[in-house]
Amino acid sequence: MLASMTLIVGGDVAAKSLSQIGISPIFIAWTRFALASVVLLPFCGLARADIPALRDPRVWLRALLIMGGICLLLTALRTEPIANTFGAFFVGPVVAYALSRWLLRERITPARTILLGLSFVGVLLVVKPGFGATAGMGFAVLAGVFHGCYVVSTRWIAPLYRPRLLLISQLVLGGVLLAPFGLVARPDSLTLAAFTLIAISAMGSAFGNLLLVKLSQSTPSSVIAPLIYTQLIPATIFGYLVFSDWPDWVSLAGLAVIFATGIASLALSRR
Repeated sequence: MLASMTLIVGGDVAAKSLSQIGISPIFIAWTRFALASVVLLPFCGLARADIPALRDPRVWLRALLIMGGICLLLTALRTEPIANTFGAFFVGPVVAYALSRWLLRERITPARTILLGLSFVGVLLVVKPGFGATAGMGFAVLAGVFHGCYVVSTRWIAPLYRPRLLLISQLVLGGVLLAPFGLVARPDSLTLAAFTLIAISAMGSAFGNLLLVKLSQSTPSSVIAPLIYTQLIPATIFGYLVFSDWPDWVSLAGLAVIFATGIASLALSRR
């Protein structure tokens, strides 16, 4: 889970760097889906037997959820600090935790509920919380809602399809559906540095989500939800290395709470 979150955060940091040089979030989102699908398609082992999966409405719904979540998150990152954006985004685990009980009838335990609450307290310590009523924070919250629904939808259909099939389906569908908007928003020219950042954004997101799909095959969403908070650890490290943004002692205390509850959640899932 930590490897998955590190790859995904790395892709988002690259996307934020692209937005700071004036590239549209919609174009970044489209290139993320399109480039990743082109690179990974030869390795997905697609066969004729996989064609019915592309007619499954659940596969389309899952692709639409991750597509919408990424577009909203990249839009938020364009104007908001990365820590605040991820703080608002973490409404997603709460959504996933509740939906897993309502839709998937997964077992909810008091211990996991308490740990999820403690993780959220840790997030508040990191963000402190000062979200404000800005449009960017609204986009970040909506991105979290979309991602929480995406996590549950992945758990819903993960037993039915191969992980690589699920990954390539969301990449191809996202690339096709976003193409008209991405092409309209394309910049006049791209430097080598911009191309490099686009590749990091696409590959980090693709491989991070592949690990998440693989994990969802054997782990309930109610277990995955608290572990998503480990995303703040690589976010803090990358934030310092790329944007020179180091958290104060209150934020570090929050990260310690998040890490401790993640380890405790892992112990619960093993038991």
